[in-house]
Amino acid sequence: MSHEFDYDLVIIGAGVGGHGAALHAVSCGLKTAIIEAADMGGTCVNRGCIPSKALLAASGRVRELRDAHHLKSLGIQIGNVEFDRQAIANHANNLVAKIQGDLTNSLKRLGVDIIKGWGKIAGTQKVTVTGDGSEKTITAKDIILCPGSVPFVPPGIEVDGKTVFTSDQGVKLETLPDWVAIIGSGYIGLEFSDIYSALGCEITLIEALDQLMPGFDRDIAKLAERVLITPRDIETKVGIYAKKVIPGSPVVIELADFKTKEVVDVIEVDACLVATGRIPATKNLGLESVGVELDRRNFIPVDDRMAVLSAGEVVPHLWAIGDANGKMMLAHAASAQGIVAVENIVGRDRKIDYRSIPAAAFTHPEVSYVGLTETGAKELGQAEGFEIATSRSYFKGNSKALAENEADGIAKVIYRKDTGEVLGVHIFGLHASDLIHEASAAVANRQTVQTLAHLVHAHPTLSEVLDEAYKRAIV
Repeated sequence: MSHEFDYDLVIIGAGVGGHGAALHAVSCGLKTAIIEAADMGGTCVNRGCIPSKALLAASGRVRELRDAHHLKSLGIQIGNVEFDRQAIANHANNLVAKIQGDLTNSLKRLGVDIIKGWGKIAGTQKVTVTGDGSEKTITAKDIILCPGSVPFVPPGIEVDGKTVFTSDQGVKLETLPDWVAIIGSGYIGLEFSDIYSALGCEITLIEALDQLMPGFDRDIAKLAERVLITPRDIETKVGIYAKKVIPGSPVVIELADFKTKEVVDVIEVDACLVATGRIPATKNLGLESVGVELDRRNFIPVDDRMAVLSAGEVVPHLWAIGDANGKMMLAHAASAQGIVAVENIVGRDRKIDYRSIPAAAFTHPEVSYVGLTETGAKELGQAEGFEIATSRSYFKGNSKALAENEADGIAKVIYRKDTGEVLGVHIFGLHASDLIHEASAAVANRQTVQTLAHLVHAHPTLSEVLDEAYKRAIV
């Protein structure tokens, strides 16, 4: 402990990334404080992953119990299935309160000082905290910034929080509109379309790009569309963007062609969810006091060690993690970055391997992936002079999936033809979010399909879908 500073480490932002960094810092013997202006737990705990998973769990049960055809195939018959919207919303709210409490208590138990207020850099190794009408300055040997992100609302869209809203309000499930427009078919749009359609809402899904689920591998997206969208009460508009959204009863949406910008239709719906991604919350952090400029998308520039950069040079004792640095906007990526930053603070050189960080959409069934898409792998191959190959296996050939009568799904492995190294794995199907971690470990360790094809998986399990994909790669 250095006696010239109030703390060894001050963390601005108590989201998942800041929490992970604080826990690791304490284990490394650093005297640590965490500053939070709003809710402990940040976006993930309060307005993101946690409440949305609670809603998906409840609405998913409703979907299962109302699927008479599926239940009948298992020999089960159920009468009328009813649900209580407020009780489902309460389930999500109660979970948020519990996890927020657990997170706060874990910090207190370890002796991390929790400081409420707006944290801002006030010069090298110095932070001011404003709150309750007062301002105080604290010093720290090192500072980690993790201010997180906020939903992006495109120009022309007016949000009133009631009839036109973002995921921040959507997770509260205050209403179940008869007809809801969802703008954007990424993770957030897909998950909310899953929740709303299970609970009986009609949906219009609006995607500005020329294909649905633009961030996903094309093979996965095609099958996912066939299972998650086509058979459900979901109308899709692709290559179309919401030029103007006016809240009210009804909500009026002007739809325009994405390429020509010409208005092609006007629809009136009961509600509109804006799921057009997130932007960093990097305003008013005092970065100018240490000569740091945000990049053109308002992210904080960092290197692979999470050190903040100014004109390409490392700013001593200043680090930035999570959504605000724009490297990978996922809660678990923020947590991993927090650990990497602390490792470097205590003098252990560590970098982050983004290729091995998995991601998932918790639809029914789920989508998950790790590493590169086929397009990304081809581009890397062209740049580095190697060819790629792919192998696929299907849930309909998996005994466990057949036993569950949930055989819609695919696993796709992308690998180098010359060395067999796995570059990416994409799964759509039952429990895909759990299955991806074996592939994540394989990518992290740069393993080959030849090695992986000889691993033994328990039978009958869903994990054999990956086993089969690896074996097909070496045939």
